Amino acid sequence: MAKTIKCILVEVDKLLISEVEEIDAELGNPNCKLTNPVVFESLEKMKPLIEASSDIEFMIRSEDILTIADPTSEVIAKYKELTS
Repeated sequence: MAKTIKCILVEVDKLLISEVEEIDAELGNPNCKLTNPVVFESLEKMKPLIEASSDIEFMIRSEDILTIADPTSEVIAKYKELTS
């Protein structure tokens, strides 16, 4: 899977916007790489996933993702503004 910007629901009330790349991994190990993930609360309120870290790449298991969706063009534009 190519790296693309997606909406990622990881908890019922926690939505992330991130570049996502599928990684080959053994069963049970993290197999999705999130680059520059931000927590989305609204178009005006987006913040880094872990503000206390300078890391920009995080691994997650696809089993921990509830759903993935395509963001709107406005969300993509704001995300790119925040992460460039």
